[in-house]
Amino acid sequence: MNEMEKEPKLHIQWFPGHMTKAKRMMEEQLKLVDVVVEMLDARIPRSSANPMLKKLIGNKQKIVVLNKTDMADPVQTARWLERLKEQNFTALEVNCQKNKGVKALVAAIQKAGQPTLDKWLKKGVKNHPVRVMIVGIPNVGKSTLINRLLGKNKTVAQNRPGVTRGPQWVILGKGLELLDTPGVLWPKFDDPETGFSLAVTGAIREEVFDLEIAVHILLLRLKKYYPQELSAYYNIALAEEDGAKELEEKIGRSRGCLKAGGLVDYNKVIQMVIRDFKTGKLGAFTLEVPGKSAAEKAEEHHEDC
Repeated sequence: MNEMEKEPKLHIQWFPGHMTKAKRMMEEQLKLVDVVVEMLDARIPRSSANPMLKKLIGNKQKIVVLNKTDMADPVQTARWLERLKEQNFTALEVNCQKNKGVKALVAAIQKAGQPTLDKWLKKGVKNHPVRVMIVGIPNVGKSTLINRLLGKNKTVAQNRPGVTRGPQWVILGKGLELLDTPGVLWPKFDDPETGFSLAVTGAIREEVFDLEIAVHILLLRLKKYYPQELSAYYNIALAEEDGAKELEEKIGRSRGCLKAGGLVDYNKVIQMVIRDFKTGKLGAFTLEVPGKSAAEKAEEHHEDC
């Protein structure tokens, strides 16, 4: 096997019915809010975003949050934040597990909500709350962020006469109310690259993709972009000609993933590698760098034709 081993294609078996239901629910929830906080996975900022959201929120204020920064390459996280700010987004990084960046996010929400407050004041309405909603794809950390924002003081906003009981609003801060149920944005699989990124970061269930192919692609990427970290973590020597199978062989022998007769248990290796990557044990890696995706470039080319 040589260094130019071609990556296999990862196909996702997805059912659009899930996305249709999620979109309908999101549309209803978004009618109630003034500020939207979109959570992205810092390891895959492009794939964890959904272009559908831009159309759904219209002119509402939006804040972009990069979560799981402890598992992402800090150099690339800084580049992504710069890129988002160049696109006129309010963008921040947070680490929900360590409560990092949460206070800065509250301040950003208050700033984003100020135009809404000013609008109500001009109409003579005081103490009208700014309502906030957190949205994102599955497993990006939405519920954890809500818990961090609220802390131990989860005070339910009072029910208003004539308003049907439905979504529950909790007080986030002075003049701020947060919808206590996050909005689920189903991923958009516009190219195989997006499917791969979502698969290895845990955004979609393993039942809908081939885990072996996903790990093959992941190992080849890590060998290419993060060889020192891959070599050090598994205590293996990398050779230029190593392909995915050779890497799995070396990892299996280094970690004792062997079957009877001293053969490598490849299934065990695959499960170990994906677990080490998803949990951040393997290292802090970013799978996507700022720039246009293949799908975006293709769309632009189509529009120019």
